[in-house]
Amino acid sequence: MTALDLSSPVAVVGTGTMGQGIAQVALVAGHHVRLFDAAPGRAQDAADAIGARLDRLVEKDRMTPADRDAARGRLHAAGSLAELADCSLVVEAVLEQLDVKQQLLRDLEDVVDEDCLLATNTSSLSVTAIGGVLRNPGRFVGLHFFNPAPLLPLVEVVSGFATDVTSATRAYEMARAWGKTPVACADTPGFIVNRLARPFYAEAFAAYEAQSADPATIDAVLRECGGFRMGAFELTDLIGQDVNEAVTHSVWQAFFQDVRFTPSLAQRRLVESGRLGRKTGQGWYDYGDDAERAEPHTAEKAQAPAYVVAEGDLGPASDLLALIREAGVPVREDEEDHGTRLVLPSGGQLVLADGQTSVEFRDVVYFDLALDYRRATRIALSASQDTQPQTLSEAVGLFQALGKDVSVLGDTPGMIVARTVARIVDLAHDAVAKGVATEEDVDTAMRLGVNYPLGPFEWSRRLGRSWAHEILDELHQRDPSGRYAPSLALYRHAYATDKREGTP
Repeated sequence: MTALDLSSPVAVVGTGTMGQGIAQVALVAGHHVRLFDAAPGRAQDAADAIGARLDRLVEKDRMTPADRDAARGRLHAAGSLAELADCSLVVEAVLEQLDVKQQLLRDLEDVVDEDCLLATNTSSLSVTAIGGVLRNPGRFVGLHFFNPAPLLPLVEVVSGFATDVTSATRAYEMARAWGKTPVACADTPGFIVNRLARPFYAEAFAAYEAQSADPATIDAVLRECGGFRMGAFELTDLIGQDVNEAVTHSVWQAFFQDVRFTPSLAQRRLVESGRLGRKTGQGWYDYGDDAERAEPHTAEKAQAPAYVVAEGDLGPASDLLALIREAGVPVREDEEDHGTRLVLPSGGQLVLADGQTSVEFRDVVYFDLALDYRRATRIALSASQDTQPQTLSEAVGLFQALGKDVSVLGDTPGMIVARTVARIVDLAHDAVAKGVATEEDVDTAMRLGVNYPLGPFEWSRRLGRSWAHEILDELHQRDPSGRYAPSLALYRHAYATDKREGTP
């Protein structure tokens, strides 16, 4: 099955931000595009707005004047649904209400030909439920573009329970022909991206609610240590707290209030107070003209330890040993011990976050997982009231000697980056095991849809087969609510024999 022929008209119903963006993508790809909106005049306003954006593309030398003029000639504001009768594809981008979308589809089915592909751009509703009112739901598919649609490459092609394979394939090839990167996905709450992204927000908010650190510090750790483009607090301020919370709540409800997707009470209070982020001038941060930039907590300068003793290779943090030597701090290796920690001159231990708490062990400082310890500019440490001041000082001084800023958190099991990544990896394995998408499509979706530095399966391979399961199992023992319980899919992955190596 091939993509739609360029001679085939495409229609977009609903002319808000997403509708206009999708229409622009189809228009630039070479299709005749018809816009329709139930509100009088809005379709023409949307056409004018798209034309203005094409003008800006010309000004930036990203489109020729001739191509712009040709595109404008292919754009038409429809006065009624009847004008969409000969379209080969109609994408609805109307209000995110099930009954509104269903009624629109009923009306469309009475207008368009039987071979017209019908699609929804919903981000939170069930594709199966929306298309369930159609006489022929097999031709109905989800086409979830990301905002802004003309710029972001990802499109989730969502097959509802009744979607024909030929319809999904046709939509997939069409998205690719439009210059997008499509990923195939089953109809599941949140699809791929909004399902797997929940821990990124949830774990940051949970650490804040536990008073482990303030938003600016948590965001800095996610960016400068974890390698994420933005922290959870600044990103939700950009998205809009009401929008982000609504998606979280929708996924939580769709999974029958699964504790793994529980919304944040702190975010709920923020929404209730009207502090919705950048669009209202206040969210987690203040965006007023006179507002001071919130700065992360950074530890004062401390003396580097005279040496460290390495017990084991530090697992995912093994690169630290070379960095420590390069910084001029002698590393003594204890070949008799098979642990995975550093012992400081004070006798205290420095351990990679493993889901346990500092208060359980005498004189331990935990450090967070980094995407790349050489490139990371900040490291988070966690200590309890029982940690000796000298041990904490030596730990701070060690990472400062490596050129890192250091943020000291309260006693935080799993730290920030480690438990966030572990949960994302777990949800990814669970989703693939349940047929939501392939590993390749999951990684593509998370890299392109939310700009993660690595896809979940790339992370999983880098960190080791059992890493995510072990840290979540430790967290689950300390919080048996089910929030951190590893999935059966992750358990199987962690303990199945690797046929390539012949070892578990």
